[in-house]
Amino acid sequence: MRQFEESMYQLIVETSTNLPGDVRRAVLRGKAAEDAATRAGLALATITQNIEMAEQEVSPICQDTGMPTFIVHTPVGANQIEMKKAIRAAVVRATKDGKLRPNSVDSLTGANSGDNLGPGTPVIHFEQWEKDAVEVRLILKGGGCENKNIQYSLPTELEGLGKAGRDLDGIRKCIMHAVYQAQGQGCSAGFIGVGIGGDRTTGYELAKQQLFRNVDDVNPNEDLRKLEEYVLDNANKLGIGTMGFGGEVTLLGCKIGAMNRLPASFFVSVAYNCWAFRRQGVLIQPDSGEITDWLYESGHEVGMNPETEKELAATDAAGTASNGREIVLQTPISEEQIRSLKVGDVVIIRGEMHTGRDALHKYLMDHDAPIDLNGAVIYHCGPVMLKDEDGWHVKAAGPTTSIREEPYQGDILKKFGIRAVIGKGGMGPKTLQALQEHGAVYLNAIGGAAQYYAKCIRKVNGVDFMEFGIPEAMWHMEVDGFAAIVTMDSHGNSLHADVNKDSAAKLEMFKEPVFL
Repeated sequence: MRQFEESMYQLIVETSTNLPGDVRRAVLRGKAAEDAATRAGLALATITQNIEMAEQEVSPICQDTGMPTFIVHTPVGANQIEMKKAIRAAVVRATKDGKLRPNSVDSLTGANSGDNLGPGTPVIHFEQWEKDAVEVRLILKGGGCENKNIQYSLPTELEGLGKAGRDLDGIRKCIMHAVYQAQGQGCSAGFIGVGIGGDRTTGYELAKQQLFRNVDDVNPNEDLRKLEEYVLDNANKLGIGTMGFGGEVTLLGCKIGAMNRLPASFFVSVAYNCWAFRRQGVLIQPDSGEITDWLYESGHEVGMNPETEKELAATDAAGTASNGREIVLQTPISEEQIRSLKVGDVVIIRGEMHTGRDALHKYLMDHDAPIDLNGAVIYHCGPVMLKDEDGWHVKAAGPTTSIREEPYQGDILKKFGIRAVIGKGGMGPKTLQALQEHGAVYLNAIGGAAQYYAKCIRKVNGVDFMEFGIPEAMWHMEVDGFAAIVTMDSHGNSLHADVNKDSAAKLEMFKEPVFL
């Protein structure tokens, strides 16, 4: 079991830090299909750079390392109890080493366990098979994309698509709607797994199982193969684009499975996964516990070609996209500076910024802030942090999905004089109105680019509210060269609302039945 534990640790590290080859090829195909001079092209260039940085640094690709979910197949007679103990020990070690972010939170108290252990975490599914080897597959699916999972009960009425019946065409409409409703909040361009049938629980399980398929495989069911190809082709006509910036590449992969159902129930379950598609697997020799084979091609084999490297060298992630301006903002920021910004501008932030997520926003509604936030920048981020004798160090620090803070953000902007909010996926009308009234902007960072942004953080100045847990604490960070795009300005303009409206109109093109 000691060697099995080490093998599980190696699996966790590889999954967290190194995207497999099939995923990397899909990302590179998406990058080639996008105009490099657009916001989406800029995002894909940053994503590609971040993938390489994570591999080189052996650090998490994205700071949200998700809910570790293990699928374990064992020979008859294998000791699953000891295997579970070894997996849990490997999870604790990986968390301590900064390869996983502490993500296990008590649902009643909000307390973070600090080691990713707790009731229900990590998720471990065992199943016996007749082979001699042990197979372990792991997926790290972050909360941003997990929140965009969706389940439909047919028949139903769908926005822009009309009635979806209990047939293949109704399933098609559900999948197209699932991609539309995710917009950029799930860190598009993404991948989807679809489960047809089952009950509410097994339908979602089937959908997640599809995410373990190889991106380039071919569905043996002819109807499902045609449907997968149709969705991948047409979802990219919705114009949502990478990060929801608009563009040509919204979906990088679609995998569909089906199972039997009850006569009264017809569920279509969709598991959405971000571009940081972290899943890997190993075969284990049952006697020694050693890894004998990796189940997915290593990302080491799919590095950037020389042309891509030259392109990245010429196109810094802080470069101007879509004719936007590049503006340096030194914190604290004045209202006059903010009022001069408009949607599409690229801003480079220097100075101190402060992280804040769900727990902090809820707290600040009824309490004072521990520091002066007038003219400040709040970053929706739950970083991966490690501490040594020299203090705290940032190991990964990409943005989290901002829409969760919509109930609080407008009030907090006004209460504390905050001038800029950084996150991903955009925010709603209440925040947009507050930006206009108060004089503030929303800046969209590139979701998942945790290594790119970690390199922009020069120093950790301090931390408050550690009782909330590392992801939810308020970190005070000194940054330089932190690039983001203005997507909601102080003049009532929102790129997110515009893309949503445009993609909703395009969704109606797929209303009529399609005979695949």
